[in-house]
Amino acid sequence: MKNNVTIKDVAKLAGVSISTVSRVINDSKPVTDEVKQRVLDVIKETGYVPNPLARSLVTKKSKLIGVIVPEVSDSFVNEILNGIEAVAKMYDYDILLVNTYSDKEQELESIRILKNKQVEGILMVSWILDEEHVNFMKQNQIPAVYISKTARDYDIYTVSTSNEKATYDMTKYLIENNHKEIALIMTSKEETVLEAERRAGYERALRDNNIEVRDELIKYGNTDYEGGYSSMKELIKDKIIPSAVFVTGDEAAVGAINAIFDEGYNVPGDISVVGFNDTKLAKIYRPKLTTVFQPLFDMGAVSIRVLIKIINGDPVEDKKIELPYQIMERESVAKRK
Repeated sequence: MKNNVTIKDVAKLAGVSISTVSRVINDSKPVTDEVKQRVLDVIKETGYVPNPLARSLVTKKSKLIGVIVPEVSDSFVNEILNGIEAVAKMYDYDILLVNTYSDKEQELESIRILKNKQVEGILMVSWILDEEHVNFMKQNQIPAVYISKTARDYDIYTVSTSNEKATYDMTKYLIENNHKEIALIMTSKEETVLEAERRAGYERALRDNNIEVRDELIKYGNTDYEGGYSSMKELIKDKIIPSAVFVTGDEAAVGAINAIFDEGYNVPGDISVVGFNDTKLAKIYRPKLTTVFQPLFDMGAVSIRVLIKIINGDPVEDKKIELPYQIMERESVAKRK
């Protein structure tokens, strides 16, 4: 019977109406403790599992949250997803995950698909958030929270770290290790709020320590390995050999390290390299990468908790939440004499 039991069977065995069983399951209207316990006992004995579609029609809640990511295999995304999943389970939500491969049209289509699936809200992770994404969500009144390099450009709910201060502190850390010629490889060519904050932090740290800001030491690439590799190769090709390189992404930092080795230099003996995010890659690559720790698991966990609050109409104090960061010292930085 466990495989075929229906709500009608539960009602008959408990000696109540179908609507009473529905009230107990959905906690929609009060019933007496005695009746509630009788229904729950029958549900336990029979192994009855409520039909999620039927339940959503009663409660007006699908208990589904859509999650859009640019690349599900990316280590940055992986750790955020772990946080999202953990909190979703705590609040009895299921996740509908969509992988867009960073394609704008696919991202927009994913929002439409998730809306048609009747998700209660959408958590969007995107490298470059577009105004169309934001406007579509608002026009369709879809509760949404974003994790994106460009999310701070818009009046939306977002979770991040203090990029300007984190970049300042990491640049200062290199200076304290007697590095004066410090290159910056930014992992986006877009002039976003995030990239502006990171460049500002880098430049402020240099000026505060009476070091000249040199434009030729600043390169723009992509977030991936190839972006870091090609940017570092460009510096060396231009005969610019800095004592340290700050790459604003761990995967790109690993690319920069390999470019340095391929050009006959050593890390950290000749050139020190630091990254940003502290993904798993930073801990397993050799030399182990000194990097800015972003609490990626917490970013995912906090983002979905904020989204659930919005869905339930609970107050959210801040639209733009910044989580703490930490400099993780490992093997890729050498102190200059």
